[in-house]
Amino acid sequence: MLRSRDEGRGLAAVKELEGEGLSTKFHQLDILSGESIKKLADFLVETYGGLDILVNNAAINLEASTAPLSEKAEATLKSNYTATLNVCKSFFPLLRSHARVVHLSSVSSLNALSKCSSALQSSLKNCKTLTELDELMAKFEKDVKSGVHQANGWPNCAYGVSKIGVTVMTPIQQMELDADETRSDLVVNCCYPGYVVTDMTCHKGEIMIDEGAETPLYLALLPPNSTQPRGEYVSEKKVVKWR
Repeated sequence: MLRSRDEGRGLAAVKELEGEGLSTKFHQLDILSGESIKKLADFLVETYGGLDILVNNAAINLEASTAPLSEKAEATLKSNYTATLNVCKSFFPLLRSHARVVHLSSVSSLNALSKCSSALQSSLKNCKTLTELDELMAKFEKDVKSGVHQANGWPNCAYGVSKIGVTVMTPIQQMELDADETRSDLVVNCCYPGYVVTDMTCHKGEIMIDEGAETPLYLALLPPNSTQPRGEYVSEKKVVKWR
């Protein structure tokens, strides 16, 4: 199923895929809207009875914007971290046994993490709950608004920090899914698809969209009872250790 905030662009994409001989359905989704998330969740239950594959790809990058960093941090974390997590909270209960979840992260998350203070790196790498992670992401936003984020060990990059959130949430979610005794073989991973030629990269990427889709597809189609990767950060279909 294809999702898009803009219904017109979503339907146009469906038509393009149909022209390539592919069959897909479209449902509008704005991950910044709780009502929109609920509508899609209800549709999935009513139409399919559950969910087998979830790929979280929605994100914004405002680094090139001339807006104050405080505004960029608030908007970027709201979209890339908080809204993605809200989608998970609504859709994870719909996952059936052997379901696969893929978060699109970024190499920027690892670059930003390497620029954090050693104390902050330790806190992020050792997060055990989403509550802890929420508090750290909120602290970054608060520190930016107070003008003390760099003094407190944060890098000067809202996009990178938002993707740190996505990378760190992944193993935490895997631990939570592993503890679920009602369903088996639920796997969540995040990945860096590569520097892809898209609107977000101003079409200056190094690989085309079909190449960038290889790693997310690999993770979405992991065979039943796969032991690895699980709760990992993956690039070029290989696990990258970041902790």
